[in-house]
Parts: sequence; structure tokens; C-alpha cells
Amino acid sequence: MASQPSPPRPSVPPSASAPAVPYVLPRVLALADDLSGAAETACALGGPVRLSLTAADVADSAAAHDLVVDLDTRHLPTAEAAHAVRTALRAATQVGPARLLYKKVDSQLRGHLAAEAAAYAEGAEAVVVAPALPAAGRTVTGGVVHVNGIPLHRTDGWRAERAAAPRSLPEALSGLPVRTVPLDVVRSAPAALDAEFLRIADSGAHPAPDAETDADLDAVAAAALRLGAGFRLLGSGGLALALGRALIRPAAVTHRPVPAQDHAPLLFVVGTAEPAAVAQIAHLTMLGARHVPLDPADLAAGTVRLPCTAADPALTVLSIDGSAGLHPGTGRALSAGLGALAATYPGRPDLVLTGGETARTTLDALGIRELEPLGEIHHGAVHSRTPDGRSVVTRPGSYGAEDSLLRIAAALRPRMAAAPAAT
Repeated sequence: MASQPSPPRPSVPPSASAPAVPYVLPRVLALADDLSGAAETACALGGPVRLSLTAADVADSAAAHDLVVDLDTRHLPTAEAAHAVRTALRAATQVGPARLLYKKVDSQLRGHLAAEAAAYAEGAEAVVVAPALPAAGRTVTGGVVHVNGIPLHRTDGWRAERAAAPRSLPEALSGLPVRTVPLDVVRSAPAALDAEFLRIADSGAHPAPDAETDADLDAVAAAALRLGAGFRLLGSGGLALALGRALIRPAAVTHRPVPAQDHAPLLFVVGTAEPAAVAQIAHLTMLGARHVPLDPADLAAGTVRLPCTAADPALTVLSIDGSAGLHPGTGRALSAGLGALAATYPGRPDLVLTGGETARTTLDALGIRELEPLGEIHHGAVHSRTPDGRSVVTRPGSYGAEDSLLRIAAALRPRMAAAPAAT
């Protein structure tokens, strides 16, 4: 994509400190590579927001809301994923008022990070790369992503991927020149952080600041905003939260809580390979949920059919039986199988969908193209409403404590969740 001229940069205060006030800027356009990340970002931004599953909606020129679009690129070949980002940026810059750009990426650097970041950087003065997510124990120190204090490449976070986890952000962003910014600079005076970002940009590289806390991410977001829209933001839900805290926009419309529909089915579709999912499902079965584990080979082949007894009007859990292990690279086929199966579930259930691919394939199978985020049940578990009033909760597969699914069930069906306690 041809380079676009950067908007004028606001002057950077020469003093050692910057005014501690939020910034009033154009609406945000956020691009995500999977649906659970898109929902997390939409909730994090905090203002009136539209969450779209249609890439063409980036050309929406309405200025009344932020727009988060799931480009659904995680499963695409690398070149196609990069092309989707370029196409979205081109459409966004050709119509309507300028929007502040945000690229949502996985906090464990999964997906086509290098290719999509390179496409996102085209036409930018610089991209500020900050994937830390302190709320989930993901931090960045010395340019290395850590998960609960352990370097990412020493964890099993990439066990379902075809490749090994990168050892650092520069390695993960191979082909895009990045320069790490140490914590002492992130935590220095605002003018010093601004100057470091400018120095890196002037060298033709992109700043990748370390961050261990939400306050670190607040400093990073504030610096990027002070430097103007030529500095684009790329990060996880942690940086999106920092951006939401920094921006002054009209408050989101406050909705009354969605009434619990205890008479309607509640269907959990667990598409994650995370070991924690086993314990999370066990909490639901103790609540009385019917658990239907599905053979991965049959699921990928599309030969699974729900048993008649699975159509329980109360609560059902569909999951992948991983007892024999899962083959790396089969995630999309398994998610598609789960989505197709969930779409056949009778009774128009409310949905709880774990894993971004599973969420997307399920909603695609149901023909749902837009969600209205209502709020978070817990970190990363975003409660949304479909245009026809159905509740949908999306959650990244790697999130949540053992009681995550139980907490979601309690939020959607409080009387059902309270029943065991009364016995």
C-alpha cells in the first residue's frame, strides 16, 4: 500500500512532565485477528462501540462510535492475512473522518504477527508494539514476553502451533525493525519517553516498550497519543484498556442487565486445547451440566451428530476430547466442526464460546455478523448481544481460572448456579 501522509504531530511538552489529562481524539478503528480478541478490545475501549464480523465495515464512515472489526485472519495463509490488513487500512483511509488505528494481537504472539504487523506499519510514522497483558500474567521485560514470570518460549503456550514460540519481540517481528524500550525509560518523565519513541522512529524502526503493569501501558498509550496519529498502536487487550482509559468520549449506552432466561438452553462450546479447560468443565458438570466430549477425528471429518440426550433444555457443554492428544495445525478444522455442530443445537440457545476460532466459526454457521458488547463477566469473558437478542459470551481459550465457566454460567443463569448451594 502506498504510504499515506501522517497527520501533523502535536507538539511535545518540553517539560519533564506532561499534564495528567485524557486526550480527545477521533474514534478508534481496531483490527483483530480473531473474534475473542475483537470482543475483548471492544469492551476495553469503553465508549460506544460496534463489533463487526464483516471486514467491509472498516469503510463505515460513521463517527458516532468506535469500530472493532474481526478480520478473522488467524487461520489464513500468511500472505492472505497480511493482504486482509492492507485492504482494511486502505478502505479505512479512503472514507470518512480520520480514525485512531489500533491493531489487536495475541499476548502470546500467536498468529501471523510479523506479516500483519508489517502490513499495519505501511504508511505509519511508527508502530508502538506493546503486547503485555498484566491482568493475565503476560509481561514484557528486555523485549521478552513472560507468562507468569516464565519466558514465553519456555512455556507450553505454543503447543498447538506448528512452530516454536519466539524468544523475543524482535524475533517474533522478523522483517520489521523494532527497538526495545527498557522499563526505566517507560517509567521516566513523559518527555523522555516521547523523545525515545521519536528517536527510534527517526531511525526507521518501531518502538517496543517493556511493560509489567497497567501503569506502564498507560504511559505507553499516553506517549503514542501525544505524538499523534502517525504513531499507531499494536498490542493485546492490556494496551486497549490503557487506550480506553486515556480517551475522552461519550460514555457507552448503559443497558439494563439482560434478564436470565432460565427456560432457554445454555450451550457452552469449548474449543480450546488448554489443559485448564478440563477443570473448568468439571465445575459445570458439578452444577448438573451435560458434558458431550467429541472425538477430534470425527469432528474434523464432520461426521459427528449430537445425541438426542444432549439437547438438554438447561445446560450443555460441547468439547473436544483431547485425552489422546491433538495434532498441531488441526485447530481450524476442529473449530469449524464445533461451530457447525453448535448451529444444529435445538431451542435457540444462548452461547458461551471459548477460543477465538471456535467463536467465529460458530457465529458464522449461525449467520451472525455483528455483536453489541454489554460488559465483561470476568477478565476476557465478554458478554454481548446479537441483533435478535441472543446472549453470546466469548472468551480466549487461554484465559480464566478453574471457575471461569462456572462464573459465566452464574452470570447468565443465576438461579441455576445458586441451586446446588441451597441443597
